[in-house]
Order: sequence, then C-alpha cells, then structure tokens
Amino acid sequence: MTHGNLSITSSPLKKVAVCDFVKPTPIGTTWGLGGTCVNVGCIPKKLLHQSALIGKYLDDAFGWNTPDKVTHDWNKMVEKIQEHIKSLNWRYRVRLKDEKVDFINAYASFLDSHNLKTVDKRNKERIITARHIVIAKGSCPRYPSIPLAKEYCITSDDIFSLPHSPGKTLCVGASYIALECAGFLKGLGLEVEVMVHYILLRGFDQQIAELIGKSMKEEGVKFYRGFVPIKIEKVEDGSASEEKPPTLKVTSKHQESGEIREDIYNTVLFAIGRDACTDEIAADKAGIVLNPLNGKVIVDEAERTNVKNIFGIGDVLDGKLELTPVGIQVGIQLSRRMYGGQDSLMDYNNVLKTVYAAIEYGSVGFSKEAAIEIFGADGIEIYHKHFTPLEYTLPKKGDNVGYAKLICIKSLNERVVGLHYFGPNAGEITQGFALGLKLNARKADFDNLEPAAEPEIKKFAQGVVFSKINVNGSDAHPLWKFLKSECPGTLGE
Repeated sequence: MTHGNLSITSSPLKKVAVCDFVKPTPIGTTWGLGGTCVNVGCIPKKLLHQSALIGKYLDDAFGWNTPDKVTHDWNKMVEKIQEHIKSLNWRYRVRLKDEKVDFINAYASFLDSHNLKTVDKRNKERIITARHIVIAKGSCPRYPSIPLAKEYCITSDDIFSLPHSPGKTLCVGASYIALECAGFLKGLGLEVEVMVHYILLRGFDQQIAELIGKSMKEEGVKFYRGFVPIKIEKVEDGSASEEKPPTLKVTSKHQESGEIREDIYNTVLFAIGRDACTDEIAADKAGIVLNPLNGKVIVDEAERTNVKNIFGIGDVLDGKLELTPVGIQVGIQLSRRMYGGQDSLMDYNNVLKTVYAAIEYGSVGFSKEAAIEIFGADGIEIYHKHFTPLEYTLPKKGDNVGYAKLICIKSLNERVVGLHYFGPNAGEITQGFALGLKLNARKADFDNLEPAAEPEIKKFAQGVVFSKINVNGSDAHPLWKFLKSECPGTLGE
C-alpha cells in the first residue's frame, strides 16, 4: 500500500501489487501515480526554484540585451510543469506494466495481517491477500485548528497546480517547505511574507538557518517572528476562469506580547508540518503498533514492524528521515533482503539534505547543535569561511554572502562529521561530499582538494578553530561515550 514509493516493485518477485489512491485536498487538488516527490514535492519544487533563478539570471545577464521589464506567466509555467509531471506518471504506469506489477488504483486498509480491503473511486471493494505487506503511505500537510483554514487556504499539495498566480502570499511556518515556497514565489516577482512561530529550520544548523532568513529579507521577503494566525476571513472570491486569486483577511497574534495584527493576502499557504497518512488504514486490525503521538509506523533496523510479515518504508516511518531518495533506497534494500539473499541495512547517517531557498543550503552530517549534544562542546573543532561567490561579483550582490563550515572530531584525527555549504548551487556542490563523510574523511583530505567546480570548498581549511578538544569531558553525550568504549569501529578509529 503506497502513495508513490515504487522501489520495492523493482525486485524479481513472483507476484506484486501496488495500491495507490490519492484523496483530493480540501480545495480539490489531486494527482497521478508517483507519490509526493513526483507530483507535489521535489520535482515541481525544484522546477519552480529554477524558474525563479532564471529571472535573477536575466537581471545579471551582462552583455545580453534584455527588455527593460521582463514579466512572468504563472499559467504557462504551471502548464509546462504539469505536462512534465504527467509524463512521469505515465512512465511509472508503463514500468509497472512491463514489470508485470498489478496496479490497483484504490485505497487500501487492513482486515488482518495478511488481508487488505481496497475501495476505488466508484466504491467498488476488493479483497487482497499477501504473504508480505509494505506500508509506504507517506505523509500529508498539516492544517491548523483555525475555522475555515481548509476551505480558504492551501498547502504545498496545491501550490504547484494553482490555476492562477498566488498574488500576495503569506507562508505560515518555519520549515524548509515554507522557506522554499516563499523563496521561489518572491523570485517570481510576487509579494511574500512569512509568519514564524519560533525558530527557522528546526533540526538544521541554526547559524545557517539565520543566514537563510537574512538573505530572504534582503530579497524583500517580510518575516513576522512570534506571530501565529488566529482568524481567516474571505473578503472577495477569486475566479479560475479570470485567473484571479481570492482576497483573504488574516488576523494574527504575537505569542508573547499579545499584539494583534491584521493584513490582506491573496493566498495563505500553510507549511507547519506533516502528518503520517495512517489514520484510515486500520493498522490496529493487523496488530501494527503506531507511535501514539504522531501516528507513524514503528519499525526495527530492518524496517520490519512488530508484525513479522509487515514492513514500512518512507516518510511514514517513525524517527527516520523524511526524504524521497532515502525512501527509495530503503525500498531497494528491503526487496534485496526479502528476495535477493542480501542482508545490508539502510545507513541513515550522512544523508545529503538541501534547502532550495533563494540562496541554496546543502548539508551532510551533524549540525553544530547536534554535534555539541553528542560529542560535547569540547569534543569538536569547527572550521568555517565566509566568501563571495564568483557569480555575485559583477552584479555586486554583496561581499561574504556565501558560507562554508566543517565540524570535526579532533580525537579522531579531525574526522569530519558535519559539512555545511550556503551559496549558489549548494545542492549540486555538496552531493559528492556525502560519500566522503561516509568514508570517514578527515579535514586534511579537504585541505588537499583542488576542486575545479567550486574553489570555495578548499577554503574550509582557512577557517577559525572555535573550541578545544576534550572528548572525555563530563559534557560528552552518553552515546559518544558508549561508541568510544563499546563500538570503536563505528567511528572509523
């Protein structure tokens, strides 16, 4: 049962079925086969990000003769993006057919640990029996408990197929989804504001999170820190046929001062978190244990639930990374273990993460905050460098806009456990370094690099040491002490 992770179907199985059914969003948005990433996630997000960057390239196109005023056509962009997505949907259908996988376009729920009931859009029921079942339901955007929020507002599930330009937009949330949406909408020339309850990008390196916020402010995005919306009203209806967005009035309140503010927007986009899509799969009938706090599926290191023949992969898993490439790799390895005679487990460490804000941020490994928690403040050494990207010199976008950081463990010969890069093309630049960290790269390995694509990486070595090393100090995290004493090989010693 899946919302799109098809990697499990690529193994040489005797008989496989995929159940996939998309329930429309509150405003009626729906999509085809392929899951969140293909339809309403990574793919359209990156394409909109690229579209916004092209607008900036035109501003910086020295030597090229461009019109004084360049305008953007929202509908034409959405049309081309949706054409590409539909082509991917079709390729998935063809691949499933070629692999002789039974595609069931219906919603599946458990009857017991081996039997599922599916219901299609015509309410036609079907019973399926399987030896093994894999839950890959993914997650869906969360709405706040504000009256009419679902009726009047949208999420990332809706923005990529919106039939009109969003107009003046309020993005509510501090997640990477909120900041990415705010970034590309501003890049497309729209007025954008962001309402943040507390900190930006929880779980990411906070120094760079604030750099992202600073760069977005300089681009013209307004931030309201500490405010949360408490009331949403419709002032005027929109019209899809006239390509006209609605007009909404949002009342918000500051969580400390109690200040009330009101403003008018055309679009309100909530990006305040995601919830596991497990509330209607009747997991209890199969005896599957879910985390009662978030509804996510609890699995062991082999992605097996407490029911021996039922597994889980992707965003639906409790305590795992919510990234599509991770879910795909987990599915591949699971199929190899189940039917290929292999025993390799997924390594969830040193996974590349990229935030496609106006200026991109790529990271591998620990943030500064996480490194201090695990290895102790005296157990790490940090090298960093502010720099001016070459692309920013002619348009004079400011000095020292870019930033690079290495987090090292000195007791292990300065093994690198965290790499962070904030600058143009960060998503591409940092990809290769994930392998380096997996292979226990040391800072000296970076000192000897001569990269052709991005010389700023070499400038990691020119940074400043922030702290002394004392891995045996009392502030060392218990996990660090355990790994040192009981599992030394895991740290590459």
